[in-house]
Amino acid sequence: MPQRSGLGKGLDALIPGSGTVSSDGGAAQVAVDSIQRNPRQPRQSFKEDELEELVMSIREHGIIQPLIVAPALNGTYTLIAGERRLQAARRAGLRNVPVVIRNATDQQLLELALIENVQRADLNPIEEAEAFNHLIKEFGLSQESVAVRVGKSRVAVTNTLRLLDAASIVKQALVDGKISEGHARALLALHSAKAQEAALHTIINLDLSVRQAEQLARKLGGQKPASKKKAGRNPNVSDIERRLRASLGTKVSLKHGSQGGALTIYYYSDEELDALLEKML
Repeated sequence: MPQRSGLGKGLDALIPGSGTVSSDGGAAQVAVDSIQRNPRQPRQSFKEDELEELVMSIREHGIIQPLIVAPALNGTYTLIAGERRLQAARRAGLRNVPVVIRNATDQQLLELALIENVQRADLNPIEEAEAFNHLIKEFGLSQESVAVRVGKSRVAVTNTLRLLDAASIVKQALVDGKISEGHARALLALHSAKAQEAALHTIINLDLSVRQAEQLARKLGGQKPASKKKAGRNPNVSDIERRLRASLGTKVSLKHGSQGGALTIYYYSDEELDALLEKML
């Protein structure tokens, strides 16, 4: 899978100049048993069929792309990047694997593993959200800083973090691929786990779209359905809303009448409010 452009700082940029390679300029060879799993690896699940395909490829061609590791205690190493390759190498019976050795802090161990997985689109939304949350809670990073590191917009990071507020059964359905992130965010409008669970079953059983899930959540939450008259709104008002959304990076609602109206700007965290105020003031 091709990497997305502009994602984060990349492995070399975060810990530049700290690599150790063999004397001929290639990767160093270390024992597979000397490499321990990254304790901050955000990815928890691997597709068995894809892992087996990698095992067969490694048996045939060896490991082409070196793993990245950090020195640990007593001559051992902590894996930074290459979790699937390490697992496949062990299954293939390799005794040694090619590595590039770099020094990394605990924060970098998480950041680098996260960046690699985001670039490869390997993480499910909940794993990604939990990794973002660790960077914020454990290392004091702001949502803006996390966004810069992984090459996403701050709003995208905020929306991903919101998934952690969903009921457990909703998060599991998202991990299992039964619903999309849009469905899960729609269910966040329901504030009790029981209500979310009931709506979730309806969404899955009736194969509802995200828009239909949003309508269901509004109905179960006691909100009036959106008026169909919106289709005939003044196009100038819709255009102003669109331009404001693009400029501010958040939802905007404009109600305009002959004697004035109201402009509503939505935000979903204190950090988003601070960013909006900075832009506006």
